[in-house]
Amino acid sequence: MIAMLKLNLKKYWTTGQSALQRFNTAFLPHTNKLNEFKISLNNRFQALQDLLKEEETTMEDNWKEISEALTSMCQQVLSLKKHFYKE
Repeated sequence: MIAMLKLNLKKYWTTGQSALQRFNTAFLPHTNKLNEFKISLNNRFQALQDLLKEEETTMEDNWKEISEALTSMCQQVLSLKKHFYKE
């Protein structure tokens, strides 16, 4: 188990990626959270789409912007999943 974790961490450090974030999707069946999620998602991507129309950007830049917008929106609305593993 520990060796597997070390391999995963080494992989992320060498590729320059951040650790995988798991969000608490248990909130989505609740109508209020689902509506808040949809509205936030729509607002973020509308603003991002307007910004991308104005500027000449590459596909990599676009993907970074989309990924950052989605991650930050999920952090605000859903929060991170708190999962405790049994040993």
